[in-house]
Amino acid sequence: MRREDIKQVQGLKVAALVSVGRHPVTGRPRRADFDARAVEMGLSLVAPENMSLLHAGECSPERESALRGYLGMGIGALDVLDQPPEADIVPALEARLREMGARLVLCGARGEMGEASGLVPFLLAERLGWSLVSGLAQIESVDGDSMTVLQALPRGQRRRLKVRLPAVVTVDAAAQAARQSAYGPARRGELRRIEGEVTPDAAARDWNTAPAKKRPKRLKIVKAASARDRFKAAAAKAEGGGGQVLTGLSPQAGAEAILKLLREEGVLR
Repeated sequence: MRREDIKQVQGLKVAALVSVGRHPVTGRPRRADFDARAVEMGLSLVAPENMSLLHAGECSPERESALRGYLGMGIGALDVLDQPPEADIVPALEARLREMGARLVLCGARGEMGEASGLVPFLLAERLGWSLVSGLAQIESVDGDSMTVLQALPRGQRRRLKVRLPAVVTVDAAAQAARQSAYGPARRGELRRIEGEVTPDAAARDWNTAPAKKRPKRLKIVKAASARDRFKAAAAKAEGGGGQVLTGLSPQAGAEAILKLLREEGVLR
């Protein structure tokens, strides 16, 4: 949707859920990339003064600096629901969104800190009873109680969907990159502290945490932004210079060859 089309959806109340991200190299707090893309998508629908930002969690001085990165995109205020680390933030988010009267909630596909499970949008949509679409690449149009969107699929493909509002959508790398954060608006923007009901996360009490281990390799998923990149990804052939064709082997020999390959690729140990 073009910037000049904002006037067509002025009556739409849009909220974006934002979190504190982590720089992949330094580990310092920053605005989360997927959440920033969600905010950028919201700004393509409504004017900045009609865009609401909502964060649930702690707001220490270090995290506050990261949250101001969203205000630097041209939005005047960000609502912060104070929640301790051991709280379940979904009930507090549900209550606040109902109070705000939002019709469209934009979320990043997953967080960069904490559990980073990507389940919050799904749990929130279930509690609200709203539609949910994951992996959104673009919102094409909004017409009354429905909108037309493009969903990103593997290998650069796109699927056009018509979604009934109100809805919760998740945004990932296929969406338009977020604009840079300007220092002046980021400092002038207001962080509004809001007291919300704290619900203990009962499920997390029974979890056992341990250092992460190296995972098996996953198939490469291509999500391209342009038509040229999507065609290139769809037409590309699998690369493999060290392949071997096995014919006329016994079942035992074939099984041993497969096990050897899986161990070499790190799938089995």
